[in-house]
Amino acid sequence: MGGKPKVSGLVGFYRDTYPAIFRSVWRQVALATIIFFVTGIASWLVTIHDPVFASRLLGPEMMGYIDRHEMWTKSVVTIKPLASSGIMTNNLTVAFTTFALGITAGIGTLWMMVLNGINIGVVGAATWRAGMALQLWSFVAAHGVLELPAIFIAGGAGFEIARGTLFPGLLPRRDSLAEAGSRASKLMLGTVPLLVVAGIIEAFFSPTDAPVWMKFSLAAVLFSALVAYLSRVQKIKSQTY
Repeated sequence: MGGKPKVSGLVGFYRDTYPAIFRSVWRQVALATIIFFVTGIASWLVTIHDPVFASRLLGPEMMGYIDRHEMWTKSVVTIKPLASSGIMTNNLTVAFTTFALGITAGIGTLWMMVLNGINIGVVGAATWRAGMALQLWSFVAAHGVLELPAIFIAGGAGFEIARGTLFPGLLPRRDSLAEAGSRASKLMLGTVPLLVVAGIIEAFFSPTDAPVWMKFSLAAVLFSALVAYLSRVQKIKSQTY
């Protein structure tokens, strides 16, 4: 009986409260998203015009796969449970690091978003040059529609901490940081289930030989569900986030 209120409270948080918290800091999440895509596009353009840039950044092992027109993800299929655990751990580490670095006035969070953008841009350009774009994006699609928004949300949480530090408004800086930190921490809770599900999909489905249309269809369904969830409006009592 003692655990029932906790479970119902957790369900209520994700069902009703979390979408409202997300909407309250959507500008910070949008900023993280813009930084990621601007950096990604810029690094894609640099790599297209200077292929050596990809070699320096990705290293000889990864470039070896691309030069052989092979996806480096095939080995994941043979160690699915272990791979899933490793992927989840890595993604959660990246997300929580991005969030925690908001305490550096957002500089660390900015750097993490730039690094992630550079990585996806360089890999995207290198595989495009090798004629492997469809292979890459069909692999990324199904889990990426959850994994990338989770990273954007983590970036938004970091920028919310920075906002509370740099722009306290009428509040004392300490109180402003405390309120922003509370919102940011709650916002981060939403990335955990996203990254867990993304890790399972990335290990058990994304690297398989499932038809490309199936992978993109699953991506469309998952992304639509995520957008519908985050934009969900529930009539609840006024709360302080």
